[in-house]
Amino acid sequence: MLRTAAARFLANATTAPKPFLPVRAFSSSASSWMAAPTDASEKLTITLPESSFDMFKADAPNLDVEISKEQLMDMYTKMTTMRRMEMAADGLYKAKKIRGFCHLCNGQEAVSVGMESAITLADQVITAYRCHGFTYVRGGSIKSILAELMGRKDGISKGKGGSMHMFAPSFFGGNGIVGAQVPLGAGMAFAQKYLGNESVTFALYGDGASNQGQVFEAFNMAKLWDLPCVFVCENNKYGMGTSANRSSASTLYHTRGDYIPGIRVNGMDVLAVYRACQWAKEWTTSGKGPLVMELTTYRYGGHSMSDPGTTYRTREEIQHMRSTADPIQGLKARLLDLGVATEEQLKAIDKEARKIVDQAVKEAEASPEPDMKEFYTQVYIEGSEPKSIRGREPGETKYF
Repeated sequence: MLRTAAARFLANATTAPKPFLPVRAFSSSASSWMAAPTDASEKLTITLPESSFDMFKADAPNLDVEISKEQLMDMYTKMTTMRRMEMAADGLYKAKKIRGFCHLCNGQEAVSVGMESAITLADQVITAYRCHGFTYVRGGSIKSILAELMGRKDGISKGKGGSMHMFAPSFFGGNGIVGAQVPLGAGMAFAQKYLGNESVTFALYGDGASNQGQVFEAFNMAKLWDLPCVFVCENNKYGMGTSANRSSASTLYHTRGDYIPGIRVNGMDVLAVYRACQWAKEWTTSGKGPLVMELTTYRYGGHSMSDPGTTYRTREEIQHMRSTADPIQGLKARLLDLGVATEEQLKAIDKEARKIVDQAVKEAEASPEPDMKEFYTQVYIEGSEPKSIRGREPGETKYF
């Protein structure tokens, strides 16, 4: 397993942060980190730069991050694997083995990996349709994700959901209607508070959905009841093919809650995301009410596979982001510069990721298409079905 592979390379570890702006610049000075422990499970203290966060009506989180070498290597492993999985999906789509919508998260890996590293399965996550990475970190297998994309029986939604409708433990999708997951997230947080669960819901949406009325309605209800909900604007600069500056009168998305405190985070830095989500969970579960979090990030590909992504931005812009702000390369540089791992160790993890994803592709391709009767299952909770439901046409009727 990849986690085992990562664990083998944890003989040495330290790290250093990146600033808030999406540029891979970071300090490797000894003053920003404590001496590296010899045990992989021991904690490091890493100080993030002040530019990691921009605040609205709240004090910034403590910039000192405690994290183990094992966690750092796990972050690198997950982001590398996620990138490889999405590259495999890209190839399968171009080979016409994946049809319909397919939204990839290349470039945005730090968002899901940083968030997942800060929470537990008692906490809940709901997002929009760029959901493959979240499905993976919440427990979905690579095979089940790729099989779902190809509409196969072994898909995580049994081949019925595709790219936009994937689910895993404490992960409620994968939602295809723009912005619709935001009020659902508020409802999930209401249930957590009503049941007395000391946990949090992270409800993610894109900058393209940020101007929808239902988002602001959810803000209002969440603040009225001080729900443990973090509304996360995953700002990748473009809503489909429209830049944020062209669609939003204000691009300070973390201030959009008005009466709800906010935080803007460098979403290209996995450690900044990790620390911000730790702080957000502490805030919301302590009874202070909801937060609005903006994660500034960038997608390398188009909105979906049908979008070349170069008609509304230049190739030079994309290449600049790849070369200066890539979340995987940024973490890799830290690990190497500060002795967390060697180049050979990281190459071994990269090689293992490729091997595991390639095997998952073969197994997913070998999975059969679901039986037609499967399309009538999971429509209603078992025992609550009506006498019949119709299919695409009046003549297609399923009787229970």
